[in-house]
Amino acid sequence: MSTEFQGKHVTVAGLGVSGVPAAKVLHGLGARVTVVNDGADERARAQAAELEALGVTVRLGDADTLPEGTDLIVTAPGWKPTKPLFTAAAEAGVPVWGDVELAWRLRGENAAPWLAVTGTNGKTTTVRMLASILRAAGLRTAAVGNIGVSLLDAVTGEQEYDVLAVELSSYQLHWAPSLRAHSAAVLNLAPDHLDWHGSMDAYAADKGSVYEGNQVACVYNVADKATEDLVREADVEEGCRAIGFTLGAPAPSQLGVVDGILVDRAFVENRQKNAQELAEVADVNPPAPHNIANALAAAALARAYGVPAAAVRDGLRAFTPDAHRIAHVADVDGVAYVDDSKATNTHAAEASLAAYGSVVWIAGGLAKGATFDELVAGAAGRLRGVVLIGADRALIAEALARHAPEVPVVDLDRTDTGAMLQAVQEARRLARPGDTVLLAPACASMDMFANYNQRGDAFAQAVRELGA
Repeated sequence: MSTEFQGKHVTVAGLGVSGVPAAKVLHGLGARVTVVNDGADERARAQAAELEALGVTVRLGDADTLPEGTDLIVTAPGWKPTKPLFTAAAEAGVPVWGDVELAWRLRGENAAPWLAVTGTNGKTTTVRMLASILRAAGLRTAAVGNIGVSLLDAVTGEQEYDVLAVELSSYQLHWAPSLRAHSAAVLNLAPDHLDWHGSMDAYAADKGSVYEGNQVACVYNVADKATEDLVREADVEEGCRAIGFTLGAPAPSQLGVVDGILVDRAFVENRQKNAQELAEVADVNPPAPHNIANALAAAALARAYGVPAAAVRDGLRAFTPDAHRIAHVADVDGVAYVDDSKATNTHAAEASLAAYGSVVWIAGGLAKGATFDELVAGAAGRLRGVVLIGADRALIAEALARHAPEVPVVDLDRTDTGAMLQAVQEARRLARPGDTVLLAPACASMDMFANYNQRGDAFAQAVRELGA
């Protein structure tokens, strides 16, 4: 048990999924813990009562002032670096860690190495694929981090692991300066969360920090040069290799696809001449291009850890994607209906649209400052029609008028949850046998729904009513 925190005054910034476990762990390690939280709603009060019963001090509704005598701040990952609390900490010379940094420092001796995954899109799917592959190799593992399983629980709990598959957001990486993974992958880079990071350069730098100190492999996307640039800039351990993944035929030190087979030319003897078959494209569920890329990234990390080829195949076959990620809902009158409600930004929607030949696209919601010209211009050739919903649908309508003026557009002037049923009915009217009606909104959901899960459920329910 670490004695580093005995008697230290640690301020935990934010309750919730990371703050409450951090406060409990630190209190258990002998720290004097003060929790500060912006909100004071019913949930926050209940969490505060739970912590106060343990002897933790909780300050609700006042998270801007640095508690007197603070030695360290442990923050929830989503708190912006510009908050007054952090400005005060910088002036006082108080370090700020995230829960990932805390977890990293609390690992015991002989701790399980981390295989880390970040990127704008595809993180959760890739980490879950990776965990499935590692399990198929007989390894004790878990998918942890931004995926919902607490890293703190993983490193301080009684369960022992051989290796961890770790999903990391840009927020988490920003607050984790000491993290040094066994191997890591940046799947892709596209503008996202720029209001938090302040600029694309700052966002990319936080993503790229996942490569710092890597021991065996820095995995990058051959189709996304920015990810390779981050590898070049990283300070890694001697002997760590740059490993690319591509949907084309792989060069040496890459994984790729040849004649419907996922192949490895990185972790084989004489990679100039040899390649190892790992799995078939048909083993990837679903076999959409961006999901094949996810599978290749997961395979690269697993192979970096020494997993045999057969485990890659078996792990991919055993993997079941989460709901609302290019999920086939039903076929009605020869038209496929696909729920990709998780496509909450333009980069994700672009990948989703590219998976189908002829699409009736249901899009719209909260744009989060995004622009849609590039997305629409790239997809125009495969659009049978478009149905627009949500608060910022006009932005997509304007891009369609500029780049796909011949595509029929139905603009639903409503933001109630019942709009989804009408959207699906309108999409059915536009679709022809062989088409795909695709919910890939390219926007966040909170204008109409609690979250993207509820939006996807509404779509699936509307499709079921079509087929009734």
